[in-house]
Amino acid sequence: MSVAAPANFNAEEADNFEDIEKQFAVKVVQHMQTYWSILERVKGSSLRLTRMDDDIYDHLKRDFPDFDPAATIDEDQMKSKAGKERWRNFMMVYEKTVDDYNFGTMLRSSPKFEYGQDETIFVPRMQFYAIEIARNRMGLNDWIFEQAQKEKAKASA
Repeated sequence: MSVAAPANFNAEEADNFEDIEKQFAVKVVQHMQTYWSILERVKGSSLRLTRMDDDIYDHLKRDFPDFDPAATIDEDQMKSKAGKERWRNFMMVYEKTVDDYNFGTMLRSSPKFEYGQDETIFVPRMQFYAIEIARNRMGLNDWIFEQAQKEKAKASA
């Protein structure tokens, strides 16, 4: 649920409320943990993140034809002025169709690693969806499921 700020709200002068920041951080971490937990239980290649996965994937390929889901993301390039503009144009298409499309979310910079301090980028949810849908389509997250199954088998042996 989104709540619009009053018309006279000035973000530059707003107080920084610690409780709100904590709640935001908790929600971001919960999303990250939930996604990882799902990947441990379901192969990414068979997972759907939204009802619009096909459209999002096709749109990503159209707007970012050189994007390689297997490559490590260059955060500086992604967050450069030109990068932000490209991604903003991409994301705005989903403003009315994808819930929390611009909510802050953690994204692994590479599909080869787990979430970690040096392997994680803070991005809007729509970037997360686009990149993770592409990674899942290519089977780049399947190793997480396979690793979890091996650990589960070891534990029960």
